Amino acid sequence: MKKFFAVILMMMLFISCQTKTGQPVEITNLSHPGWSKNSSIYEVNIRQFTEEGTFNAFAERLPELKEMGINILWIMPIHPIGELNRKGSLGSYYAVKDYKAVNPEFGTLEDFKNLVDKVHALEMKIIIDWVANHTAWDHPWTETNPGFYTKDSTGNFIPPVADWSDVIDLNYDNEELRKEMHDALLFWVKNYNIDGYRCDVAEMVPIEFWNNVRAELDKIKPVFMLAEGSVPELHENAFDMTYNWDVHHIMNKIYSGENSLNELYDELKEDAEEYTRNPYRMQFTSNHDENSWNGSAIERLGESAELFTVFSVMIEGMPLVYNGQEAGNENRLDFFEKDPIEWKESNFRLLYTTILNEKKRNKALWNGTFGGAMEYLNHDNKDNVFAFTREKDGDKVIAFFNMSKEKQTVNVTDELIKGSYTELFSGEKTSFSDSENFEISPWKYTIFVKR
Repeated sequence: MKKFFAVILMMMLFISCQTKTGQPVEITNLSHPGWSKNSSIYEVNIRQFTEEGTFNAFAERLPELKEMGINILWIMPIHPIGELNRKGSLGSYYAVKDYKAVNPEFGTLEDFKNLVDKVHALEMKIIIDWVANHTAWDHPWTETNPGFYTKDSTGNFIPPVADWSDVIDLNYDNEELRKEMHDALLFWVKNYNIDGYRCDVAEMVPIEFWNNVRAELDKIKPVFMLAEGSVPELHENAFDMTYNWDVHHIMNKIYSGENSLNELYDELKEDAEEYTRNPYRMQFTSNHDENSWNGSAIERLGESAELFTVFSVMIEGMPLVYNGQEAGNENRLDFFEKDPIEWKESNFRLLYTTILNEKKRNKALWNGTFGGAMEYLNHDNKDNVFAFTREKDGDKVIAFFNMSKEKQTVNVTDELIKGSYTELFSGEKTSFSDSENFEISPWKYTIFVKR
């Protein structure tokens, strides 16, 4: 039902966009930048990543992220934060006061440029969070271009959503606004050599605007675009990747006992049909919204946190790591105050390092059509064990996940498992016929690879 209403919304936006005037841009079907084919993405909260909360302090930590297997860094909004009607003492990153400047708490424009250069020197990529739907109440446009904003019947600025009281809605019927926003998006790619954007509430901005911007950005360099949205239309010409919220919510509910594995099978099959395999879906157990408002991955997933971490990397799509997950962060990071991540030793760091680096080298796990399609194994315990294989160009993965609180036995009868493999975590070598038995402990998993 959620998807149905999302599609209706996008259809309405698309129809409304056809009546707008503007500079036509030739748009072709989307091709992903080649470097994204085996990438994983890491979300960076600069304020909370270090005690200093600066670009320079974060830059010192880049090598450990490279070692962990991260390819793409998504930096949460870097811009100055509005003061009028701000929430908390520091405000929300998503209340932008100036699209062509950086938050002085984080450093200078030169500091940001140095961060980008260091990311690229490590052969990684960097995208920044972009808030196109609304601004802070004290953005200069409120004085110089009040027509850029949506207003109520009495001519007052209004938030896009009642609870978002620290921001005001932009009006994309205004062509001059579109030009200014378009120019600002090109600014960071041209002048600071970033590699793309994560676009906040992308479905609330006309898709035709995104289509035009993507075409222009790609003329500068191949960029990567992540939409905070979940409808297939976003992939047609503008975005490489969208959020897979449905799978995320089902994982939470399987652990809480509210959903069965049938819902997960059905959702993944529906997703494959609805999106096809070229678009990337972002798979995740946490992100900044989920962590702050609904709890850390460990808080929500408990004993199953490791299992669903591995699951989110092994299924089709690009995995997201929210900063601190590799340290086993159990805290809800404060959204409007300073609340540094507690960096500590954790099994999760080795877990991420193992699975993300396997994703980089094993073609079966690559993204979209670069990787292998999931094929579900024929076995006798589908109420408790989720099992599948992926294969591409001679590389192969066989994955078993016991999504229950009891030890499970699985009898598999399937030609797809025949062959010789290495268990990913133990390094033990093994061979399978077309009929095998497996025993898996509660909330555990076993992954066999061939490459």
